[in-house]
Amino acid sequence: MSAPFTSIKYPIAINAGLGRLAVETDYAAHVEQLIKQVLFTSPGERIDRPDFGCGLKRMVFAPNSDVAASLVQVSVYEALTKWLSTVIDVSSVQATAAEETLSVAIVYVLKARQERRYLNLQVTL
Repeated sequence: MSAPFTSIKYPIAINAGLGRLAVETDYAAHVEQLIKQVLFTSPGERIDRPDFGCGLKRMVFAPNSDVAASLVQVSVYEALTKWLSTVIDVSSVQATAAEETLSVAIVYVLKARQERRYLNLQVTL
């Protein structure tokens, strides 16, 4: 049996009933929150780690095309591999551009549980 897991919930919130920081008790949800932190943090946004992040949200202002989707695919894969390689194995990243939506599908394996997980995100341009 594994030990109980708790972490601070992302985005940070207050549990109104307890009057303290909200916590996450599901390990898979915690890892998904870590992935979103990497993807939606722009490089240069963190003072002590200027190269941290992927900057996916800046794609809102970029022209939506197959070239942009290819760039996102590579940058997402590289950022997740660099920053979360101790937690996940990234199996694949697929990015597709359709009209005003950029869709990103990530397949990864939780190393601690050898559990395959999927995360689908959309950036509306």
